[in-house]
Amino acid sequence: MKLLSRQEEMLLIAVWRLQHDAYGVKIRELLKELTGKEWAFGAIFTMLDRLVQKELLTSYLTDPTPERGGRSKRIYQLRKDGKQALIEIQQVQKSLWDGLEGLSLEKN
Repeated sequence: MKLLSRQEEMLLIAVWRLQHDAYGVKIRELLKELTGKEWAFGAIFTMLDRLVQKELLTSYLTDPTPERGGRSKRIYQLRKDGKQALIEIQQVQKSLWDGLEGLSLEKN
């Protein structure tokens, strides 16, 4: 299993959820919506590049559009190994939490 940071895991999940609409702005908006935190574009793109290098994601450029001032979008997609990494992470998390059903996460 490839070790991933929690942030990398969240990025993979965001790309999976967004499917063919997974590009920088949309990824950032979804992460903010899900975590309630601001995400810097620099941090997002650094991690996306790392996930492409780890062969968990792939990316491609769209055709330029007038709406974007003639610029392209870089779309990210989850690769087979990326999906497998998320499945393994989910299994590890489940095994870590198994047996802790009585644990209360509420503040005393």
